[in-house]
Amino acid sequence: MSDPTEERDRRLDGNAAAGVLAEVMTMDPTTAMLTCAHCHSRTALGAHLVYADAPAMVLRCPGCMQVVMRCASDDSGRRLEMTGVQLLSAPPVG
Repeated sequence: MSDPTEERDRRLDGNAAAGVLAEVMTMDPTTAMLTCAHCHSRTALGAHLVYADAPAMVLRCPGCMQVVMRCASDDSGRRLEMTGVQLLSAPPVG
């Protein structure tokens, strides 16, 4: 069993993830590989099917047609829902 004090000493707040996440979030998103949470196919985001005529943009898996991602924008900002994505893989930086 781990010592709770030792675990708290290792814990950082979310700001510590900013550097790594900035690399993922500034790359060309069409080159990101998405693993579908439904059929487990691995496909580039650029190959997904986009339905942009709804209140939220919807991306569907080209393999099974299930929703993998929704993106909505309004005055309060942007929201990205990715419950259909099991894994998002970004190509190496540089």
